[in-house]
Amino acid sequence: MVLCKKISQIDRLAKVQRSIVGNFHFTFLFRLNRHELRSMAGMHYLKNGRRLQPCQLFHKSHEFAFDVNFQSFCLTFAHQILIIHQMSGALKEVRNRIKSVQSTQQITKAMKMVSAAKLRRAQDAITQMRPYAQKLQELLSNIVSTSDGEVSVALATERPVEKVLILLVTSDRGLCGGYNSNLIKLTKQLISDKYSKQFKSGNVEVLPIGKKGYEHFLKNGYKVVDAYWDLFTGLSFERVQSAAKYAMDAFERKEVDAVEVVYSEFKNAGSQIYIAESFLPVRKVAEVAGKKKSDFIFEPNKEILIAELMPKILNTQLYKAVLDGNASEHGARMTAMDKASDNANELLKSLKISYNRARQAAITTELTEIVSGAAALQG
Repeated sequence: MVLCKKISQIDRLAKVQRSIVGNFHFTFLFRLNRHELRSMAGMHYLKNGRRLQPCQLFHKSHEFAFDVNFQSFCLTFAHQILIIHQMSGALKEVRNRIKSVQSTQQITKAMKMVSAAKLRRAQDAITQMRPYAQKLQELLSNIVSTSDGEVSVALATERPVEKVLILLVTSDRGLCGGYNSNLIKLTKQLISDKYSKQFKSGNVEVLPIGKKGYEHFLKNGYKVVDAYWDLFTGLSFERVQSAAKYAMDAFERKEVDAVEVVYSEFKNAGSQIYIAESFLPVRKVAEVAGKKKSDFIFEPNKEILIAELMPKILNTQLYKAVLDGNASEHGARMTAMDKASDNANELLKSLKISYNRARQAAITTELTEIVSGAAALQG
């Protein structure tokens, strides 16, 4: 009876009854689907002394008398049904995984298309901005190099570095491959290689532009300026200018002695160059032997021009770095989502192969049981 109770727990069996009919004859009342009945077709089904064909079993429940030993039949019957249910469970699990991967692939494809559209606008912005910013940077360095102490340039004054401010440009969102982690890693490497002494003294401060960098350094106990991390929300020159002004004011008040900027220079959708460069003090152009110095005619005088131009040029330099970071983010995300879609395709192929193998194994097992049952009856 314990065996009959186990059999009755199978969800497709509505009822299992036993009644003695002659010598070890019994009656089973059950409901099975076509798939399971076909697997049992090799057994000797009897009804009122007449053998039934398998096709007669496909339409409704019947009461059958099996002219076999009760115990051996119950063991064979229960074993077959349990195998069928285990295999169907494995197939169902693979089908669920296939559906899950297909849903994820749809998301990654959609994100790739969105990033591609945003990348085009960001790429146009940095492509138009870069030549102008590079020429301004060259002009600024030449002016500072040719001043020769004639003019006091506060933002170009070099002094012993005791306090450092690092401007870090990351993204607000993830799912862009190793973009953010590489920038954070570069920032930490810069601190450990160049400013380890200042860091141990607690004189290194990070000004993150972008949520990911802000969250990381705040979580890890670094000194963080938390006023400008959300600049990508409504990105504009005026908002970036406020961050640049904070750095310039801190340098002029001697609250910091050096300002570094860490960002990603955009090359193309699949390539970014991670850069850490000096922002303040403004570096002079190294003299080349045999090359004449640049000679400028200033109108109005040099003091007024430098006082007006230098902050504007530095604002432009930081804005270029932020635009570079913005384009690099979208390029990295588009590439990452493209690779994720390709990986999903590979995973789907593997899962479909596993599904077909499991399905074929289930069919082979059923055929083996049918042949074995038929052979046992003939023997």
